[in-house]
Amino acid sequence: MKQRFSSPVRLLVVVGIVAMLCLVMFVAGKGGTAGSPYVGTFWSLMPPLVAITLALITKEVYISLFIGIVVGALFSTNFHMPAAAIEITAMFTSRIADSWNAGILIFLVVLGIIVALMNKAGGSAAYGKWASDRIKSGKGAQLSTMFLGILIFVDDYFNCLTVGSVMRPVTDKHRISRAKLSYLIDATAAPVCIIAPISSWAAAVTASVSGEEIDGFKVFLQAIPYNYYALLTILFMAVSIMMGLEFGPMKRAQGITEKTGDLFSGTPDEYATMVDDNVSEKGKVIDLVLPVLVLIVMCIVCMVYTGGIFDPASGNYGNFITAFSDSDASVGLALGSIVSLIFTFVFYMVRGVIGFKQFADALPEGARQMIPAILILVFAWTLAGFCRESLGASEFVEGVMMGAAGWALNFVPVIMFMIACGVAFATGTSWGTFGILIPIAQAVFPGEMSPLLIITISACMAGAVFGDHCSPISDTTIMASAGARVNHILHVSTQMPYAVTVAAVSAVSYVIVGFVQNALIGLIIAVALMVGTLIAMKYWEGKKAVAKKA
Repeated sequence: MKQRFSSPVRLLVVVGIVAMLCLVMFVAGKGGTAGSPYVGTFWSLMPPLVAITLALITKEVYISLFIGIVVGALFSTNFHMPAAAIEITAMFTSRIADSWNAGILIFLVVLGIIVALMNKAGGSAAYGKWASDRIKSGKGAQLSTMFLGILIFVDDYFNCLTVGSVMRPVTDKHRISRAKLSYLIDATAAPVCIIAPISSWAAAVTASVSGEEIDGFKVFLQAIPYNYYALLTILFMAVSIMMGLEFGPMKRAQGITEKTGDLFSGTPDEYATMVDDNVSEKGKVIDLVLPVLVLIVMCIVCMVYTGGIFDPASGNYGNFITAFSDSDASVGLALGSIVSLIFTFVFYMVRGVIGFKQFADALPEGARQMIPAILILVFAWTLAGFCRESLGASEFVEGVMMGAAGWALNFVPVIMFMIACGVAFATGTSWGTFGILIPIAQAVFPGEMSPLLIITISACMAGAVFGDHCSPISDTTIMASAGARVNHILHVSTQMPYAVTVAAVSAVSYVIVGFVQNALIGLIIAVALMVGTLIAMKYWEGKKAVAKKA
């Protein structure tokens, strides 16, 4: 049995690593402020790499993120301590004050309140009982979670929190670990949104494609069959559930839950104080289903509203597709959630399932449930700000990619995919990643839409989704942990082997399709590779189990 590091030892490891790094870089930079030599170099990716490494070693995500922020500030100011302190304060303030981020924070708080209301009204309990009476096995609970996540394709944040609150009672009953629940939530968030034409992600991708002769939405639609990571992730979930295949840390976590009933697989329950008390006994399934449906509809309506669908003066008047592609997802989600909150309150009051006092109590309770996720999000946004804005990671990546493009055009898709995976994992942002790389792909393949351009753009999107799916500092990964109410590092460490397996198969597929350049043939090959990999892994896990018993 391996000896685990105690908290003091882990703290000493953190302090030692940071002290050595600061000493080396201080000597290199000589502590000046004029023209930091780390801007636009490999060192621009070091702050998030430090944060990720420390988070995986120490299991302390808040401290690790903050240390990454400090490293970013020191690099950007060439180790001038007073200037670094000012930079940290300014970056924190700018991230919170940013209109996009503020809208997301409002959406999260309101969504937390709606979830708290649904719990108090008894809607979640009623749905859990209804689903438990019909779902008879652990496989059924996992498949139901997956299908619900696919149905909620409008936005990944909305997906994570809604699926988590609805399916927790069902998966808990069948002893599905919270680690596995959080994986199912995360794997049906970004991977589903990136292939859904009506989603905030489609709007972001469309906006990233430039050119008067190129229709960004058409590019998005043509890229869907080549988005191997997203498509194969869904296939991986379905086939592995049906086969009963678990491996790596997830297998250990699920084994603990099945044997002992510990849903948190040996980790502390960080949400233990969030007890859903005063639950109404009048609650019915409609008390959960109707608010969720209204939330979905209102989020869509408000998103196209921000895109000018109701404004005769806009060029998008009456055109749903263009209005959605030009929408402000942050504002739309915030408005949609607020309208849905008002509807939910009125609906519950009319139904008589809650009173005004219970509604008032749900406001701070729902907001409090989002505090861990919001704190990590703000830290992650601040870290990403130093990486992209202060240290010029975008320029470094662009230079690497443009230099690699001359090797062989047929290998550009897999090269772009691997770069996107690395950048998105290190920075925790998928939208920022394909926002950087898609214009580079267009520069590599100028002119009209060629098959290789479409494949390469899809590879950018797929690699960005990989990073968003499994990076410890990704907002969607953070939301999945919050939705499942599980330790964040447990979620990251258990799902990592699953995500890497799909990414490896996707990389091989991009090598092949770079030469085949046919959507149908490429997809068939990718699916065959994924299924073959799962069959081989099932065989290997079976052999290990037999050897262990012997």
